[in-house]
Amino acid sequence: MNQKPENIVGNVNKTMKKIKLMNKIATVGTDVFDKAAYEVSDSVTNPDAIMVRSASLHEMEYNDELLAISRAGAGVNNIPVEECASRGIVVFNTPGANANGVKELAVTALMLASRDVVGGIEWVKANAGDPNIAKTVEKEKSKFAGCEILGKTLGVIGLGAIGGLVANTAKNLGMKVVGCDPYLTVNAAWSLSSSVHHADSYDEIYAVADYITLHVPATSSTKGMINKETIAKMKDGVRIINLARAELVNAADMKEALESGKVAAYVTDFPTPDTVGMKNTVNIPHLGASTAESEDNCAIMAAHELDEFLKSGNIKNSVNYPAVSIPHTGDHRICLCHKNIANVLSQITGIVSGEGINIENFSNGSKGDYAYTIVEIKVSVPEKIIPKLEAIEGVIKVRVI
Repeated sequence: MNQKPENIVGNVNKTMKKIKLMNKIATVGTDVFDKAAYEVSDSVTNPDAIMVRSASLHEMEYNDELLAISRAGAGVNNIPVEECASRGIVVFNTPGANANGVKELAVTALMLASRDVVGGIEWVKANAGDPNIAKTVEKEKSKFAGCEILGKTLGVIGLGAIGGLVANTAKNLGMKVVGCDPYLTVNAAWSLSSSVHHADSYDEIYAVADYITLHVPATSSTKGMINKETIAKMKDGVRIINLARAELVNAADMKEALESGKVAAYVTDFPTPDTVGMKNTVNIPHLGASTAESEDNCAIMAAHELDEFLKSGNIKNSVNYPAVSIPHTGDHRICLCHKNIANVLSQITGIVSGEGINIENFSNGSKGDYAYTIVEIKVSVPEKIIPKLEAIEGVIKVRVI
């Protein structure tokens, strides 16, 4: 629903912007906001923006003044992204901020998948009362023997911020690495070791990998991607690591593969009632980004994204609107969230120029069904053009800065 002009003008001109915290956010992140310009707390009402980590926002009622939501993390399953887009609420995430923390856990998972360290530790605890434990260990340790990763082939599905780091680290540990990512960006490609083989399909990974690690989001095309059919294409005794999302793996099919020995080990960061009792499975309690460093990095990035957007309208790292950013060289700018349909841009520029206003700078981008436009001018924005811009078919929200 379009905002009314009086709501927009009030939102822009008020001296204090309000940021609502839906979780405890690291202080190094909230300290990014100038205390003279922002009110930041978990108790603010009618916020201009929201910062969130894991709290679910699906049942939340959004006030008309809300402009943005920033997720201190990569996944946005706890946010109704599409609904937000339809209301002109820009949703940000923090890609790469927690990548090193997850990478280090992935290296740990490689070891846990190779050596039955968890089983061995639990066996020792169960025999804590044995006065001859040192001798007993020597007799029983063969039950927990495993294999080494040196020279083995690791298949990396998803070569983004995390997958790329895992691939490079595995190469440094002496593994052969083959990766696949249909959406690999140029920047991600430049960050990859030249010795990482880029597969054309997941099937190519399934055919050669001794280990497979998943680093893709849960989408309609990836949910349940590890299932009976794809497991059948894998090598016998493959070891699978899932630090991405529980939904990527069909639990029933994984259980059957573990029972038969087709899959030798499964390490997941997402315990479920189905996985907790599975044979040869290590259930980690969602520790991927649970490091002090990751939480700080995510909080800082999320805060900077909101600060930049609220002050200048520039968008970076949004999951529902395109990246659009221009230097603030004019005196004022008009920022518009709108549908990605024909003739919107010509109508926007026509309305502005029709008032005799020269456009100093202009930028537009689209992402799926939605688009975002910044129009910068050197004079004050006449209030009378706001309802004209709002009346354009497809325009969702208009903001003046």
